[in-house]
Amino acid sequence: MARHGGGRGWYGKLVGAALGVTVLTTGASVWTAQAGATGGPSPEAAAPATPGSDVKQVAATIAHASDKGTRGVNITIDDGPDPVWTPQVLDVLREYGVKATFCMVGTQAQAHPDLVKKVVAAGHRLCNHSVSHDTTMDKKPQAYQSQQIRDAERMITEASGGVRPMYYRAPGGAFTPHSRKLAASLGMRPLGWNVDTKDFEQPGTDAIVATVERELPNGPTLLFHDAGGDRSQTVEALRRILPWLKEQGYSCGFPVR
Repeated sequence: MARHGGGRGWYGKLVGAALGVTVLTTGASVWTAQAGATGGPSPEAAAPATPGSDVKQVAATIAHASDKGTRGVNITIDDGPDPVWTPQVLDVLREYGVKATFCMVGTQAQAHPDLVKKVVAAGHRLCNHSVSHDTTMDKKPQAYQSQQIRDAERMITEASGGVRPMYYRAPGGAFTPHSRKLAASLGMRPLGWNVDTKDFEQPGTDAIVATVERELPNGPTLLFHDAGGDRSQTVEALRRILPWLKEQGYSCGFPVR
């Protein structure tokens, strides 16, 4: 998600403490210009991880473009999975035949593996959103950044039953050259966004919809949330935005790899 104040992310304080997870303390460009840089066909949504299998390195640049081209849109959902809101988001996506990219916090994935498996089974893609959603990761040592990325990848992969995350989105956009290079070496394309719907602030359904309609020309990757509080506004906004996108001639796809 976008930055919402400093300090360690609220998941690191709340969920991490509840689960006893130890966090190591030492340790928009216009999208029409990006749309052609897919680098070939996009891989399948489910890429099972098998012991000893090779990981294909991907580009370390931050992706924004859609694999659907100039009229493609990427729906991305951050901070879950959440037992209340993720199933409702999944229902709306299924109703409109849309696939999305779920950027999962490691502790949440570990706590709700059933939901991670449901996301994968529905044909959506997984994205690593760090262990504890620390939006100050870019100010921390490289060892800490590495721990947040590697441990979250392991937690999400185990929760999914062996499906690796295909992207890495830094909490609050707190990317560093090190974190991007590490994620790419592990087969996770760094993932940005073009439209921050501000749904995390609960501005009202109308405001969320208006933000998408106003800012969509900025680029194809839309940022929503399925955790971190009452996400009823997000659910209702998606019910209005998804058919509107189709009416406008857009197709929902996945971020380029």
